[in-house]
Amino acid sequence: MSYTMRRLLNHLPIPFGMRSDRVLRTTRMKHAQFACFLEESGFRSGSADHYDRSLRRRRLAKGLIIWATAFAAAWVFLESARAVMIM
Repeated sequence: MSYTMRRLLNHLPIPFGMRSDRVLRTTRMKHAQFACFLEESGFRSGSADHYDRSLRRRRLAKGLIIWATAFAAAWVFLESARAVMIM
């Protein structure tokens, strides 16, 4: 259920007795006990650095592509200027 839908459902004028829960859970944070259980059970025992490393690689690749494109455009511009000067 989307966050917006849950917030709208929280404000419906339904009597308290008809709803099983007074306020539906709208937070994106997990309970501390649940997070502790996941950590102890080894749910994510691997390093989170893999994701950071992939983000760094993407950023580096993006920068290299931008620099290579700028270099190629400058080279074409200079070669065109030289060709016009020779004529």
